[in-house]
Amino acid sequence: MDFRERLATPVVMENPQADRVKDIAKLATRAARTKTGLFLVEGPQAVREALWAHQTKPLLDAVYITERAFDRHQDIAQLMEEVHGTPTPQPGRKVFMRMVTDPVLAAMAEAVSPQGVLAVAHQLDIAPGDIWGEGAINPTLIAVLAQIQDPGNAGTVLRAADAAGADLIVTTKGSVDLYNPKAVRSTAGSLFHLPVIQGIDLEDFAEDAKAQGLGVLAADGYGRVSLDDLQDAAFALRKGVEPRKKVKYDLAHPTMWLFGNEAAGLSAQEKAAASLRVAVPLRGAAESLNVGMAAAVCLFASSLAQNRK
Repeated sequence: MDFRERLATPVVMENPQADRVKDIAKLATRAARTKTGLFLVEGPQAVREALWAHQTKPLLDAVYITERAFDRHQDIAQLMEEVHGTPTPQPGRKVFMRMVTDPVLAAMAEAVSPQGVLAVAHQLDIAPGDIWGEGAINPTLIAVLAQIQDPGNAGTVLRAADAAGADLIVTTKGSVDLYNPKAVRSTAGSLFHLPVIQGIDLEDFAEDAKAQGLGVLAADGYGRVSLDDLQDAAFALRKGVEPRKKVKYDLAHPTMWLFGNEAAGLSAQEKAAASLRVAVPLRGAAESLNVGMAAAVCLFASSLAQNRK
């Protein structure tokens, strides 16, 4: 019996009204995600990354795929073969895999136009005790989403953090749930590359970060320090020459960046938690940057400084 036949045994899932289908569809709501500790992973790219990640840290509960998607995405089919039967974090559970019809997948998915494959995964949050100390992450680059509420923006910041080599993503109370299906899709799989902590108290967390030697920088359009000057100084310091402008911070140091709400930016209290407020210079006619774009610029500035020899 080949893998296609095993997936379809005993039958292809054909009933959009089945209890399992309804339970999966409920994961589009925060209440169901909180209750179960599970979330939806939709689309080929996100499911592919989840399957890759599962091989080193079991996180999948189930994978559902249409026959057309199975034939089209041979790499996903191969990954499904490799993880088939792998234990999940829940003792006695295995990854459930099944072929489904298009109507069943549509009934499960939150996306208006699902792309033929969907997974259910265990949430990835880590405990605060896993951050600092022996055997912990001990991050040198952290991105904090401070009351960012749009799932697309949150996903974009997370994706930028992943690309820049950040070690940790943190959200404050009042931020969007990173396991919101729209947020998961917008990360394009980066959610499975980074540890996550959600709903922290920023003032306390910033003090902990400072105690561990991290500088806390607030991305603020009205900040008195320019990111350009910080980058120039970091480059000069690496070359052993005097910076063109004296600045109070070396971007090569371990850093935690704060990124604020889309409409209001960082609050006065959130800015007060930072060691320094930093502005991204705008040279064209644009009034401001989207928070995702600002986060990418700031995080890559830190990444380049930290990794420059």
